[in-house]
Amino acid sequence: MSEVKSFTINVKDLSFKSEQHVLDLIRYLSEALPQITLDRNGNDINVEMPNKLSKRTLKLRIKKFLHKKGLYNDYRPISYKTTETEGYI
Repeated sequence: MSEVKSFTINVKDLSFKSEQHVLDLIRYLSEALPQITLDRNGNDINVEMPNKLSKRTLKLRIKKFLHKKGLYNDYRPISYKTTETEGYI
C-alpha cells in the first residue's frame, strides 16, 4: 500500500459566511480528487492523500472552487505549518 500524507484545511472563516460553502467545498474536492479522503472535524477538514499527489494540486482545487463560487476576492488558501499540523487556512 502506498504512503499517505495528511493536511488540514481550516474553514472557520468560510463557515462564518455560509455553512453550505463548506459542504460544497467538501463535495467539490471529493469529486475533483477521488483518490483523497476527507473528514470534517468542526472547523477543520482533514485530508489524507497519496504521497504522489502534491500540495499544489490541493491548493489549485481550492482556488478553483473559490473562483467557481465567486469567493476568490474574499478568501484564498494560505499555507501554514506547525509542529503538529500542515495545511491551508
